[in-house]
Amino acid sequence: MAWTMERKTNLLLALFIGCLVSANLIGLKIASFGIFEASVGILVFPVLFLITDIIAEVHGKEKAKEFVYLGLVVLVFVLIVTAIAVLLPTADRSFVSAAEYAAIFGTTLRIFLASIIGFFLSQMHDVHAFHYWKNKTNGKHLWLRNNASTLVSQFIDTTVFMFIAFYGMTPKFTVGYVFALIIPYWIIKVLFAAFDTPFCYAGVKWLKGKNAQKA
Repeated sequence: MAWTMERKTNLLLALFIGCLVSANLIGLKIASFGIFEASVGILVFPVLFLITDIIAEVHGKEKAKEFVYLGLVVLVFVLIVTAIAVLLPTADRSFVSAAEYAAIFGTTLRIFLASIIGFFLSQMHDVHAFHYWKNKTNGKHLWLRNNASTLVSQFIDTTVFMFIAFYGMTPKFTVGYVFALIIPYWIIKVLFAAFDTPFCYAGVKWLKGKNAQKA
């Protein structure tokens, strides 16, 4: 099977959707990464911005926005199916009780909604910001637009998600406390974005194939 640009693009779309859904399904767990603690969803979220930057660089703004819209449709579908699954009565032969199932997926509904809104707003900003910097640099300095667009987009994603998901959940989750959670998460995401810059160059070169040019 020849790896045409179309097939490569479809592969990136599949990976994009896979990362998006998995980040929301596994995100409830807070893991220790040695020097910091964070949701395990942080492992895959940076890949989303990397993919949209690669697509935006090669195919343009409209194709990147198409990825975002398709991701939004999939997330809304998963949210609806999850809500229905939680509401349906539990049969006697079920492997888990209704309480156990609701404890996991019921809590996920609010977080899922927060993730959907944060995802859409931040990704749309990322696409537009990426092309703003591309126009400003006359198509040069891919590293600059990759990082500059992600810097603000990740802050939007983290802030929107944290406030919708956690603000007011308990008296502890005040505005100040939520911002105290936002800043370290945002910094970690920015560091991830900085480290993925070589992968952005490699992804653009791979997607373009024989038509690749130095950015």
